[in-house]
Amino acid sequence: MTISDVEQPAHFSGSDNFHSALRSAIAGAVDWLVARQKPDGHWVARPESNACMEAQWRLCLWFLGLDDHPLNPRLAQALLDTQRADGAWEIYYNAPNGDINATVEAYAALRVSGYAADHPALAKAERWIHSKGGLRNVRVFTRYWLALIGEWPWEKTPNLPPEVIWLPLWFPFNIYHFAQWARATLMPIALLSARRPSRPLPPDRRLDALFPAGRAGFDYDLPAKTNPDGWDIFFRKTDKVLHALQEFGHKRGWTLWRGAAVRQALEWIIRHQDADGGWGGIQPPWIYSLMALHVEGYALDHPVMAKGLGALNDPGWRTDIGEASFIHATNSPVWDTILTLLAFDDAGPLGSPSEAVEKAVDWVLGRQVLVKGDWSVKLPHVQPGGWAFEYANNFYPDTDDTAVALIALAPFRNDPKWISRGIEDALRRGVDWLTAMQSESGGWGAFDKDNTDQLLTKIPFCDFGEALDPPSVDVTAHVVEAFARLGISPNHPAIARGLAYIRAQQEPDGSWFGRWGVNYIYGTGAVLPALAAVGENMGQAYIGRACDWLKSRQQENGGWGESCASYMQADMAGRGTATASQTAWALIGLLAANRPQDHEAIAQGCQFLIERQSEGTWPEPEYTGTGFPGYGVGQTIKLNDPLLSERLRQGPELSRAFMLRYGLYCHYFPLMALGRALRQA
Repeated sequence: MTISDVEQPAHFSGSDNFHSALRSAIAGAVDWLVARQKPDGHWVARPESNACMEAQWRLCLWFLGLDDHPLNPRLAQALLDTQRADGAWEIYYNAPNGDINATVEAYAALRVSGYAADHPALAKAERWIHSKGGLRNVRVFTRYWLALIGEWPWEKTPNLPPEVIWLPLWFPFNIYHFAQWARATLMPIALLSARRPSRPLPPDRRLDALFPAGRAGFDYDLPAKTNPDGWDIFFRKTDKVLHALQEFGHKRGWTLWRGAAVRQALEWIIRHQDADGGWGGIQPPWIYSLMALHVEGYALDHPVMAKGLGALNDPGWRTDIGEASFIHATNSPVWDTILTLLAFDDAGPLGSPSEAVEKAVDWVLGRQVLVKGDWSVKLPHVQPGGWAFEYANNFYPDTDDTAVALIALAPFRNDPKWISRGIEDALRRGVDWLTAMQSESGGWGAFDKDNTDQLLTKIPFCDFGEALDPPSVDVTAHVVEAFARLGISPNHPAIARGLAYIRAQQEPDGSWFGRWGVNYIYGTGAVLPALAAVGENMGQAYIGRACDWLKSRQQENGGWGESCASYMQADMAGRGTATASQTAWALIGLLAANRPQDHEAIAQGCQFLIERQSEGTWPEPEYTGTGFPGYGVGQTIKLNDPLLSERLRQGPELSRAFMLRYGLYCHYFPLMALGRALRQA
């Protein structure tokens, strides 16, 4: 039985109309993408995040003394444009609540920009902040920002001694045991923590309104954790000891050891600067590194500083809309391009614009990272061969981009034209690198192997979000699918261990958790195609449970949707406003299983996409990408994962989510789904 054999919705009027509608939607989507390809062959769209990006850059420019920087008013306007009606700023589109950290940072940035405390936008923000418990409830990073502008005592922020750079690899707190994003951010913050710099605000711009009872009696200590254990208490006490030692050493002039550590940390930071001027391919290490170098005496016109500041004018890092400027949290050209190639392949003859595809394949081959990065500290004998997410991030290629790049390139491996350009060597290097990056559990993390030491999560510094990069089901599924697409046997040890990991991570209801996309729909939609590609018997009960779960979450309009809140609330799993990207993920999963009893649901999902296509694409303001999931109290996901179970046990202070809207998710994923549906129809 095929999709066209089932009774179609009345507005289809027969399978011929269904096929025609599919082909028309596919052709329109292909044309839309071709028209937006960059001259050198890649695709990229703005990744939207939250107001912390603009607020922190405005505070950074103040700290650096760049009071006349042309971005200052544009960043302030961006903040005014994104404030909610209740006075807060949110961390994803249409979130049920504002975010205390984003709101405090935006408030501070507007005060820095000269907006009066009684300005309507600030007055509303002030009321909202107080209604949520005030500054006592802000995270560590927000406290650092307030300290940098003289509004918070440095001695009441977690101490990060730069001497951490000396800790050996066998020691639990070696920097290479932190996740990529935490490690690259930790080093500059350690310098700032050691020097305790600030550029205080003038009296007329201070944040007095956020200290309604005055500053003298304000409790600056970190709130106690809800369920502290012995390690939590130990690290709180250790932090106090480190502050006391720093004060004692400063008074006694013990600076020799500190100076050596600072110099080594500076060398590490400078060595890790990316070719485009940023650091780590993400905003936090970029912005903190600039401030740390400035504190250590690097002039603004020093080549490293100038290059870092110059990236603010790079379209890859900035989007201007009207009088506002938005600074990106990252950029996604490799990810967007390889997923577009997959979509073209799924579209079949309708998705074969030869010139566009050839340029894209050539561009992707040229982006393979052939130098060693931080991952090689633990794998010194492994040769490089991964792909990174961004334009310039050679230190941090990731397994997810590498796996999807292999899937995207696989169809071209037997073409003489690409054989002569070294595609087979590129694929072999990618497979070898991924094989070496597999963790002991059988799964794959994003940037490092076995990055799972939960002791690191106890450090007060690590309240900002995920400090670790444990294996995840969605990444593992992509790797397994890539290996299968390249003809690697299911009996290969890497695939066998990966499949065992995937099976073990299935939720009791049949779904899989999505680490890098929202959320269970993403995870389940990633696993099912991997199982089909590797030749798994798709009639097995555990696969049926996954399909039944997907169908149970289909909405009356035929679509699927899931709120970012599903990371904090288990009852939101698979529930939320129906979106094009999430509908596509669900369809991709059901199409991979290809069960007759799912065909009606597939037809309805396709119709949802067909009806909502507009001028070749699908409007979608919702955030369906994930940076930090933000695990919450009472969450029931992944109970068989000791690392996340421990994180969930610790309390509400760990609910630090960072969500993303990738601008092309709503386009190439629906194209993939419709292309696969047409093949089965």
